[in-house]
Amino acid sequence: METRRLGSSDLFVSVLGLGCNNFGGRIDAAESRRVIDAALDHGVTFLDTADIYADTRSETIIGEVLEGRYDKVVLATKFGKPIAGSAEGRRGSRGYILKAADASLKRLRTDRIDLYQMHEPDPETPIEETFGALEELVAAGKIRFYGASNFTAEGLRAASAAAKAAGATGFVSSQDEYSLVARGIEAELLPEIEAEGLSLIPYFPLAAGLLTGKYRREDRPEGTRFAAWTGLGDRYLTPRNRDLAAAVEDYASVNGRSLLDIAFLWLLARPSVASVIAGATRPEQIAANAAAASAAPLTREELKTIEDLAGAA
Repeated sequence: METRRLGSSDLFVSVLGLGCNNFGGRIDAAESRRVIDAALDHGVTFLDTADIYADTRSETIIGEVLEGRYDKVVLATKFGKPIAGSAEGRRGSRGYILKAADASLKRLRTDRIDLYQMHEPDPETPIEETFGALEELVAAGKIRFYGASNFTAEGLRAASAAAKAAGATGFVSSQDEYSLVARGIEAELLPEIEAEGLSLIPYFPLAAGLLTGKYRREDRPEGTRFAAWTGLGDRYLTPRNRDLAAAVEDYASVNGRSLLDIAFLWLLARPSVASVIAGATRPEQIAANAAAASAAPLTREELKTIEDLAGAA
């Protein structure tokens, strides 16, 4: 599978990344192992998790599965959102970050995290303090690089200025929601990411499953996230989004493509996109996602048609 450089770092990540948010939640340790093994078999070597996923169980399972095999992957995790049962505030503070990193390293059974991402901004802590702690972790060899997630354009701009003023490396990436049906970052955040030379790591590229093609009817199939989490379904299963997904799928079907192909390839046509993060609960989903992300790139004509369809939906 193709790899791309992550921002200004020396990390090269597979264009399809495995989102590990299902581990320890929707699927157990044994099922998670099968998904990880399938990912590696298909060249998916970028794994993304967070300390909050499944109340830390995702990191624990990854540690159990990958201990002794970390040379085969680029490992990313996150800090900064409240973990269940924890009342700690200022999750961008030096004390919190150093403690959180050590806890993640222990659960992951490794001595180094390749990409340590700030899951959300901490308005109560100066970003200079946050960068100071992250640079400490780099100097100690506990992390290689660090990235942002869910920042505003203004917040990312301020962080970049602070990093330059302090002589810090700063963020090398920004992980944000982006898909054919969720394009809010295009107005301000995406231009800022590109201006700062960061890599974009889109999450929810399939709009929680809408862009797989399994929601063409009004129902919400049993066992899917939309059936389990009605709020998620209400957010994505709007008439406009259904119409767009159906139009793109119809276009794809007569042009030797699938809706899944277009969902991934449309994102990968963005030069700033390094890897597209997609979760999976079964090895078969890994195989399908890997095939889609590895398909022939969209042509200019295809990209224009997709934009026209999006505008008409």
